[in-house]
Amino acid sequence: MGCARIFAALRRCKRLEEDDNKSQLARCLGLLDLTALGVGSTLGLGVYVLAGAVAKTVAGPAVTLSFLVAAIASAFAGLCYAEFAARVPKAGSAYVYSYVSVGEFIAFTIGWNLILEYVIGTASVAKGMANYIDSLCNNTMAKTMTEVAPINISFLADYPDFFAFALVLLITILLAIGVKESTKLNNVFTALNMITVIVVVIAGAVKSNPDNWRIKLEDIPAEHRSEAGEGGFMPWGVAGVMAGAAKCFFGFVGFDCVATTGEEAKNPKRDIPLSIVMSLVIIFVSYFSIATVLTMMWPYYLQDADAPFPHVFTETGLPVIKWIVTIGAIFALCTSLLGAMFPLPRVLYAMGSDGVLFRPLSAINGWTKTPVLATILSGLLSALMAAIFNLNQLIDMMSIGTLLAYTIVATSVLILRYEDTDDVASHLQRSSKPLPETPYTVARQTFNLLGLKTPTSLSANIAKTTIFIFFVLSLVTCVVGGWGGGAAALGALGGALLVLLAVLYRQPRHHLQHLSFAVPLVPLIPYLSVCMNVYLMVQLDYQTWVRFVIWLAIGYLIYFVYGIRNSSLNEKEIPMANGNGKTEDKHDMTTKF
Repeated sequence: MGCARIFAALRRCKRLEEDDNKSQLARCLGLLDLTALGVGSTLGLGVYVLAGAVAKTVAGPAVTLSFLVAAIASAFAGLCYAEFAARVPKAGSAYVYSYVSVGEFIAFTIGWNLILEYVIGTASVAKGMANYIDSLCNNTMAKTMTEVAPINISFLADYPDFFAFALVLLITILLAIGVKESTKLNNVFTALNMITVIVVVIAGAVKSNPDNWRIKLEDIPAEHRSEAGEGGFMPWGVAGVMAGAAKCFFGFVGFDCVATTGEEAKNPKRDIPLSIVMSLVIIFVSYFSIATVLTMMWPYYLQDADAPFPHVFTETGLPVIKWIVTIGAIFALCTSLLGAMFPLPRVLYAMGSDGVLFRPLSAINGWTKTPVLATILSGLLSALMAAIFNLNQLIDMMSIGTLLAYTIVATSVLILRYEDTDDVASHLQRSSKPLPETPYTVARQTFNLLGLKTPTSLSANIAKTTIFIFFVLSLVTCVVGGWGGGAAALGALGGALLVLLAVLYRQPRHHLQHLSFAVPLVPLIPYLSVCMNVYLMVQLDYQTWVRFVIWLAIGYLIYFVYGIRNSSLNEKEIPMANGNGKTEDKHDMTTKF
């Protein structure tokens, strides 16, 4: 019985509540603020580094196509986030989304990984900003600190980076003071960043030469020929474009921070979906334009992978633009640092409010209307990591947390579309008697030969089973493909995935006309989103998975010792009369542990 209660507790879900007045956070963010937050947190140093690095080593001029593929993958995830933002205008992003659809255990897993993603993201941006500024001063700080206080530990930094530590604390103080004040500063920095991008594109277009997209291998100097692929627009072929897309995808990571502002947006059901879509469009146009002018200005094999634009503008005789780009990069890092840390206290606040993490984290300051304790703790943790850790060993962990969150959100969209009631919280209120689930009816309903028009218990169970099989099969397909599996095996697995898609397509689902935004072409878009995310997760090395498992083990220890007993859903009961006239406890999508 104890095991049954534990299993039921892991599956309990939150209600989809419509009461927006319960929030203690200040509703002060408009559409412009949310869009600037999404753009600023994503369009950081990557716009100045990523294009050159991918062009030189992986894709060549076809880096533009790599960004297009990455944008499509990000758009699929963004559309799923946008629907959930319209459904659940609450703080917490993917954590809350999975809590209302998949269950508490999966929600905790996602929330715990989001904490990891945002902590490492904040620390890495602070470290990058400190290194970038130090490089403008001939690395004076690095040389001095290495001599004065060296750290001789392999997995830590070479020296304690107090400048990066101070940068994170400065952002922490700004976020603790208030959301309105910090977003105003973010809007200014984002505007300056966009002006820099426009200047770079215009100046680069003047110096562009389309012939740099058609360089033949025999025209490449001998000393560079070995690392230039086959020359032309796609020197490493389609494989290079896809490998580049896997790298470029992480240049779009960050837009999901908009989804954590559900309790601080003025009109979350309309503004958050719109701002997510607008952010992705602006980010893609910026990346595509930057990659185009960069590879047209200078041959791909002569790019500087670490600082491509200062190098290219120096080589093409535009030193003034070089310094504009340098200053713009600093502003871009400021917006990235603010955007990377902004969601972290909101996730801690949401998990603390639900009791799955320590409840003091949900305390809201009456003056600033922000979760001050959660902000300070997240700032100290990020600052400490920025100061003493070698983040090169941990940077992939940010990616795995993000991809897992994207996968769960896409899966949750599928699950909710096939639920057998319009309100997923009304499992105890059935308007009609469900069909008997015999092998014959299940076999017929697999392709909807029963002719059902609206979701029922039978169709919902078939859809959920299909989704589970699809997730496992997509993982197997990506692993087999990554290990160089044969064409026959991949063909069979691909055929099975298409059959599962057909089964999902045939099941009745809700069309959600009452929502301000809904994912189009369901189940195709969430289906493709899961496939792309799983593929990118499989590309990460085994060390990343080992660190990921260790981080999960720590989180699950906290959950099973504290969270499962102190969860808010652990205390909610609905008294109902039993057949003897006595009262017994029933739980609306929850189970008392």
